[in-house]
Amino acid sequence: MDGLAEQQTLEPTLLDHMRADILDEYNQEHSHPWIIGFSGGKDSTLVMHLVFEALLSLPPSARRRTVHVVANDTLVESPLVVQHMVDSVNEIGEAAQVFGLPIVTQITRPKVDQTFWVNVIGRGYPPPNRSFRWCTDRMKISPTSKYIKEQVDAAGRVILLLGVRRSESSQRSASVGRYDTEGRLHQHNDLQNCMVFRPIVEMHTDQVWDFLGNNEPPWGGTHLRLIGLYRKASGGECPVVTSMEDIPSCGTSSSRFGCWTCTVVEKDRSLEGFVEWGHDEFGPLLDFRDWLASIRNDPNRRQARRRDGRITVTTTGALVPGPFTFQTRSEIFDRLRETERQVGHRLLADDEIELIYSIWNTEMASQGNHKSLEIRQLGGGALR
Repeated sequence: MDGLAEQQTLEPTLLDHMRADILDEYNQEHSHPWIIGFSGGKDSTLVMHLVFEALLSLPPSARRRTVHVVANDTLVESPLVVQHMVDSVNEIGEAAQVFGLPIVTQITRPKVDQTFWVNVIGRGYPPPNRSFRWCTDRMKISPTSKYIKEQVDAAGRVILLLGVRRSESSQRSASVGRYDTEGRLHQHNDLQNCMVFRPIVEMHTDQVWDFLGNNEPPWGGTHLRLIGLYRKASGGECPVVTSMEDIPSCGTSSSRFGCWTCTVVEKDRSLEGFVEWGHDEFGPLLDFRDWLASIRNDPNRRQARRRDGRITVTTTGALVPGPFTFQTRSEIFDRLRETERQVGHRLLADDEIELIYSIWNTEMASQGNHKSLEIRQLGGGALR
């Protein structure tokens, strides 16, 4: 075994230290509830595993504080990944009830007026890129932050447990390093009265996999489903995001689990990996995503004016195009419904369709076009 492998082998002292930290923090005299940001990926799963074990090790009288397990579904998650996340959250919740643990599970989702399709098809937003990443705040940060703020209002203060690790990347290391002098907890950048606890911050990736591969989850079952997802996709999770500082971790050039509609990345390597492993049903999703990225900057598909009516020109005299034209939005709508038929499950919810038509009607009326759209008349089609 070479020096690097020896360095990254999980030593009992490190694991013991993490377990002791978790128990010591939970046993503090204050009553601040815990909130675990759970994505279903390897790091948040490890945090959940250790916390579940810690609660089991305590007598019922010592389990004084509630632990909220909060996952986020953007409604356009990679299908296999979101199913794994939902299944895991359900398994954790069911096991917690059986063991009498003070665990509450919650899956947050964006409001209907902030979903990906309402913004792209309804309002004509171009799909996100690195300079206009409008999706993260609306679909990831806001829903989860709202839940956290509700717990702060109820309890006065909360502790947010995140599966961040120093060795994830140089950028992550720099971010983590800013709080090294603050002790075990530090104040969240954006959420008042929310303290952040990073119990696995010193672990290396190999150590995470070593633990998950050799320890069955205390809520039952196995970590093999998770390990299989990573093996097929060569992916890393897009974690639960509660701060603009975390945005670079969502939509990077690496293979990451995330939204199948993500056009911030050049290619969706994780979804491609699932298709290569035999999940041919996801091929149409890849085709749709690539087409959506290809039309983003086509000037013939964009209106000259922005949604507020302004025309924007850069200092060099270049026009900054506005939203997609109605014709393009209609084409996206029709292609998405066809993709639904190809993959065999819904991609666009009824309340999203209803709001999309409402937005179209309002915009057409404001432009002097009084022809009203009726959902019943349009059926599976769209604006012509």
